[in-house]
Amino acid sequence: MLSRMGIALFALVGVLISAYMAAYTFGMVGTIACGTGGCAIVQNSPWSVFLGVPVPVIGLFGYGLLVTTALLGLQPRFADDRRIAALLLVGAIGGAAFSAYLTWLEASVIHAWCRWCVVSAILAGLILFCALPEAGRMRTQPEPGDSV
Repeated sequence: MLSRMGIALFALVGVLISAYMAAYTFGMVGTIACGTGGCAIVQNSPWSVFLGVPVPVIGLFGYGLLVTTALLGLQPRFADDRRIAALLLVGAIGGAAFSAYLTWLEASVIHAWCRWCVVSAILAGLILFCALPEAGRMRTQPEPGDSV
């Protein structure tokens, strides 16, 4: 269960970062606190929108789903539910893959680094690391209602 606590903690930090970046995207924050100026370049690039949705909104939704699922998975009645394990593992893999893609864009296409995006990518990696034990839970734990 410690791994699910880690997922919840790291994803909560991701929610806060995504909310801050979304606030900037929607003009609720005048200038973004970055230090290097790269954040504004990245956030104002054409790649800051994916399939018509601002990337911070995708992060807010993804991290929010991970926080919710991890906290649900800490409840005794859902602790052994393979569906929770599957959601956490698939969400972590998807988040890490999307973060890797965005990091590649920063390095290879945009040629600017956003510190908030780098922290988000690190969080996605930590969440994936914490989610690895979920693979074992998917194989060994029965779903509620399964006969033993």
